[in-house]
Amino acid sequence: MKKLGIVGGIGPESTLDYYKGINAGYAQRACGGGNPPLIIDSLNLADMYALAANKQWPEFTERLAGSVRNLVAGGAEFAVMAANTAHIVFEAVERQSSIPLLSIVEETCRAAKAKHCKTVVIFGTAFTMSSGLYNEAFARYGIAAHVPSAEEQAVIHGIIFPHLQEGIVLPAEKAAMLQIAGRMVAELNADALVLGCTELPLIIKPDDLAVPLLDTTEIHIEASLNYMLA
Repeated sequence: MKKLGIVGGIGPESTLDYYKGINAGYAQRACGGGNPPLIIDSLNLADMYALAANKQWPEFTERLAGSVRNLVAGGAEFAVMAANTAHIVFEAVERQSSIPLLSIVEETCRAAKAKHCKTVVIFGTAFTMSSGLYNEAFARYGIAAHVPSAEEQAVIHGIIFPHLQEGIVLPAEKAAMLQIAGRMVAELNADALVLGCTELPLIIKPDDLAVPLLDTTEIHIEASLNYMLA
């Protein structure tokens, strides 16, 4: 069994989801209950947001790489970054890592391919949606990925920060988000909506749309368990 390291804090709510999900999944698979070996290094969300907003990607990368080094010092044998936006610099962080890193983007692409998706809609922070991160990754799997317009990205980003990052769900904000999702799914005849921000499952639920959701948090947790127990 391999010890997992989690780069957390970006944000705190999703870090809790990872911790609870990995513990619950481990107990279910291990049959005898108990807890898996893992360690969390929690970064400051406000600091990381400021770096991303100012496009200070070298500094952003170094914070993440430093966090991975802290996890290695704590005995981690592989690691995950518990945030989609962090994966904008995944390859740069991976190059500095002495342990394997599991990518939430690659695992989500594999999950979509397994479900035979041809076209997907991507929701996430404005950083993630505008970066082309998922579009390029899905293209390598032969899947067309589409993001909302710049104006709609601003609406979604404004819901994630600050409310979803603090675990707050407002009915009007949920309605606005579902309106964008419903329109895009219908216009594109999409096969799924990718929840490309680890806080989005707080506001968009499986029964909210006529197409399946690809919950990147859930997918990443499952991949972590598979790697841990392989």
